[in-house]
Amino acid sequence: MLPKKIGVLLGGLSAEREISLKTGYASLRALQQLGYNAVAIDVQQNLPQQLQEANIEIAFITLHGRFGEDGRVQGLLEMLQIPYTGSGVLASSMAIDKVMTKQLLIYHELPTPEFDFMRPGDSASDLSQRCNHLPLVVKPSREGSTIGITIARNRADLDSGIAMAAALDGTVLVEEFIAGAELTVSVLNGKALPIIQIVPKSGFYDYQAKYISGDTEYLLPAPIDADSYQQVQQAALKACRVLGCRGAARVDFMFLEGEFFCIEINTIPGMTETSLLPKAAQAAGIDFPQLVEIMLLDADLDK
Repeated sequence: MLPKKIGVLLGGLSAEREISLKTGYASLRALQQLGYNAVAIDVQQNLPQQLQEANIEIAFITLHGRFGEDGRVQGLLEMLQIPYTGSGVLASSMAIDKVMTKQLLIYHELPTPEFDFMRPGDSASDLSQRCNHLPLVVKPSREGSTIGITIARNRADLDSGIAMAAALDGTVLVEEFIAGAELTVSVLNGKALPIIQIVPKSGFYDYQAKYISGDTEYLLPAPIDADSYQQVQQAALKACRVLGCRGAARVDFMFLEGEFFCIEINTIPGMTETSLLPKAAQAAGIDFPQLVEIMLLDADLDK
């Protein structure tokens, strides 16, 4: 692929734009360091024109959230016949939707916290009245980086959390709160990397804990028993197979008293200095430039 022109798609239009810029420029530097002809494309609404003017032959996608991680850009690239990294249209569109993901997990007998939800046009008060076992976690279904998330410990928190999530996304997820250890498994080309346990100093892995260096401790490998370790890795692999993920993905879990619960699947994991995929890859003997190249070499169409 060395002679081909690679467009690193970054920035974009979602609430996770700033994180995407960090992920994108880190990946761009790695590609250029390896000798690839790579350029940055800050994705705007005229993306088709941007791609054609740049004469891109391969797209390295580092967009997070909607309008990038949700299948729309992947569909455009399919139409333009530009091979791209990561998961395809269907896997991307399903994984971005936490409600759809959980429904698929349940169908395939993968444990996930109990939940309820509302779609656009549904009544927020009806959803609130159905939720009787606090504390609960309230999330917009199609946002990442814990944007718009609330841990509701009382009825007022629940109602305000639903309203805040609904302002970001018409689909709102209300999920059982699991007071356990937070684990994450990165999956690279169908192989599970070492598990990381996330220990935020604040007690909650929110936006600041994710992206401010020093606010979170990462235990690698996660200090859980060997049987559970293997089961969590196998569950991550199965979750990625269920959705049809490709390339790099990350599966998040809660772990409590020997039981694990799958929370969500990320089809375009972060690649910043505090991101989890590069940490897990490093523990598996894969440095950052190697990781980026592995992701690049999986670029394809018709996924």
